[in-house]
Amino acid sequence: MKKNVAAFTELPVVDVSGLLSKDEQEKLEVAHKLDEVAKSVGFFYVLGHGISENRAKNLKNRAKDFFSLSEKSKMQYYIGNSDNHSGFVPMGEEVFYGNSDTIDAKESFDIGFEVTDSTRKTPVLGENQWPSLSGFRNDVQAYYDEVLRLGNLIFQGFALGLGLKQNFFTKNITAPPSQLRLIHYFYDPNSPQDSPGIGAHTDYEFFTILLPTSPGLQVLNGLGDWIDVPILENSFVVNIGDMMEIATNGRYVATAHRVKKIDQERYAFPLFCNLDYDTIVAPIPELCQEIPPKYEPVHCGEHLVAQTIQTFGYLKDRLRKSQIEMPKNAKNLSSFGNPKLKNVD
Repeated sequence: MKKNVAAFTELPVVDVSGLLSKDEQEKLEVAHKLDEVAKSVGFFYVLGHGISENRAKNLKNRAKDFFSLSEKSKMQYYIGNSDNHSGFVPMGEEVFYGNSDTIDAKESFDIGFEVTDSTRKTPVLGENQWPSLSGFRNDVQAYYDEVLRLGNLIFQGFALGLGLKQNFFTKNITAPPSQLRLIHYFYDPNSPQDSPGIGAHTDYEFFTILLPTSPGLQVLNGLGDWIDVPILENSFVVNIGDMMEIATNGRYVATAHRVKKIDQERYAFPLFCNLDYDTIVAPIPELCQEIPPKYEPVHCGEHLVAQTIQTFGYLKDRLRKSQIEMPKNAKNLSSFGNPKLKNVD
């Protein structure tokens, strides 16, 4: 297995339509394929997802509408105005791995699972900040709902591939802190060498479902080589995150990635898929029979909050002012995934 991880030079493709089949054997074949690519690469294309190109097109158009606004107008929805980490993220707000000398050339807009009941609100669950742009809320929410359902289907596929009950993960999905980011990467044609769009990192969550719009994404293989991820028409790109690495006791590894070689203005739309906020994530006992547990349990929501505090400027400021507290047993950034990540930029 490790040999495959080290050697991959392109991403595998998985058609997930069979997970909806009434034929259990067909469903299991897809599940086993998901298990294999998650073990060997941790990054893969998804086809057969059932989400229309028109739904994706509407999302892209609404993103362009928002990011074409003036900085003053966008800052009305600044993420630092929220108490549940939603809204506009200006360039320089988010910094990975403490490298404040390198500012990612991007801006974004974040929304999450909408919660209006005050008793269910958390630092990453609440009411979204919705811009007053025609069609924005309807189109973005519709896309969020459909890709969230796809995420649940993939969770079921992973469960079956791991030899677990199909609902092993989804039984803990009622109001998940699953966040959709609308990302706008800048390009300066007058710059002799365009800056990185986003630095090397792993994702904090269980897995990410990405809709890219142009090349630029690169994945780190086990040899420490960066592998380009070209656009595959009508596909999503899925990658394993920190908490799936914990749950599978390292069977699946959070794969490091970055955005480089930005030769045009670019948009990307990742949905970060999670279980419910209060879920305790620990190595699954059935996966620890041959290898003892390698990871301490983490609280799903608190892990997300701790990682987010370490990367967002407004939260670092709140922490310095003692307006918020770092969750207990918080993991450092880059605690998971390929150890080669710690030595790259």
